[in-house]
Amino acid sequence: MTTKTDTKVNNRDRRHARVRAKISGTAERPRLAVFRSNRYITGQLINDVTGKTLASATSKTAAGKTFSERAFAAGQALAVEAKKAKISTIVFDRGGFLYTGRVKAFADGARDGGLVF
Repeated sequence: MTTKTDTKVNNRDRRHARVRAKISGTAERPRLAVFRSNRYITGQLINDVTGKTLASATSKTAAGKTFSERAFAAGQALAVEAKKAKISTIVFDRGGFLYTGRVKAFADGARDGGLVF
């Protein structure tokens, strides 16, 4: 018997597979993969050709009172890491999550930091 949690996770995995079938990261334009847990949000810049992570950031160390504020700060931190790695243009991968709330705040923070989607 499947539980409600199993169904939600499976549905997200199916959505993510659909997104991943259409986008891929390269060295010039890496993929920004976002993962949202109940407490934190993380983002990685991935070169799918070589399978390497070029930069990453998480809301665990970000400052802010609300989850959305921390997600925005984590997005800005990722943009700083990307600048160090000489990356300015990316492809956004929402990871099967809806583009709202913390996922949108993370993306807005990355844009605010100078990344171009």
